[in-house]
Amino acid sequence: MKDRTARRFAGLQRSATVALLDLVQTMRAEGLPVLDLGGGEPDFDTAEHIAAEAADAVRAGFTHYTPSRGLPELRTAIAEKLARDNGIEVDPRTEIIVTPSAKHALFISLLAILDPLDEIIVPTPSWVSYTSMAHLAGAVTVQAELSPDNGFRLTRELLERHVSPRTKAILVNSPNNPTGRTLSREEAEAVAAVAIEHDLFIVADEIYELIRYDGHEHISLASLPGCAERTLTVNGFSKGYAMTGWRLGWVSGPAEVIAQVLKAQEHTVGCSGSFVQRGGVAALTGPQEHVQEMVEEYSARRKLIVDGLNSLPGVTCSTPEGAFYAFADIRGTGFGSSAEFSEWMLREAGVALTPGSAFGPGGEGHVRLAFANSRTVIEEAIGKMAAALASR
Repeated sequence: MKDRTARRFAGLQRSATVALLDLVQTMRAEGLPVLDLGGGEPDFDTAEHIAAEAADAVRAGFTHYTPSRGLPELRTAIAEKLARDNGIEVDPRTEIIVTPSAKHALFISLLAILDPLDEIIVPTPSWVSYTSMAHLAGAVTVQAELSPDNGFRLTRELLERHVSPRTKAILVNSPNNPTGRTLSREEAEAVAAVAIEHDLFIVADEIYELIRYDGHEHISLASLPGCAERTLTVNGFSKGYAMTGWRLGWVSGPAEVIAQVLKAQEHTVGCSGSFVQRGGVAALTGPQEHVQEMVEEYSARRKLIVDGLNSLPGVTCSTPEGAFYAFADIRGTGFGSSAEFSEWMLREAGVALTPGSAFGPGGEGHVRLAFANSRTVIEEAIGKMAAALASR
């Protein structure tokens, strides 16, 4: 029988990070020990006051549909957070949609702004799903390759080189997955200048906003002059509040654009889970000490993993400014590619890493290691990697 599946899936690969997680789980099911540094999930439990609020909502029968835009009280809490923390003023009635995950917020945002053959500029290395989401929208991702030789800095000149008559948007992620970089003010202003000059949308993925170190500033692009009317800001609860399984995020932006994003929400998932949203209200309006405690622990693990990686022969690693990933340069190890290095480490050391090539141009020659793991796991993984390289 001939292939009857949609052509939009031709050439589309599975998520490299999800596929790796599946492989790790399969190996463990077969009884093989694996230390997983390839995933991107906090290892902390959701704070008790958040879980209690959602559980109370379930017990009270709050288990039915909500408005597609999200609960009014959650949208109000998000608007207050954006004004207080990000310098972004939005109307919670018309300029926010609560979504079942920031991932879904990104996808429906791209559906709303990109027509077939439109181009979207994505600085790379970048999260694996951006290109696939744009592809499913019929658009073309133009990858602006950042260089490890200047610390993956984003410049106006680089962006300008990738603008064409078909360019519709720029997508920026800060703090960045996989590099751990946070946008400097100079870099943020460069993005704003290019977007304004060429009348482009900006999609700002801020999912790692709360996880920053050493006083690094978080700059929301929508807060810069001339950007509010052209920026869709995507965020959520998964990373900063350790709520990955809750699937809860949001997108904010100009009302006329959000009205189109809403149509995609209504015709796909309808709304986010009702009791899950109540947990989101508790997360934003309740105590925040647990967030700071997580970041402090991540910071200690960051030092542990960076120091450990820099002790390995042929490996160098700069200190990440945000998120919970170390992006290690393995070009000095003699392996032909990051995929070869990662496969060898999984086989010889039982350590799961993510090859940098999964993150697009600029990622080759590197591997991503998540330090959303206990210190014990990190120390054991570094030890096994060191032993494997020593015996090679």
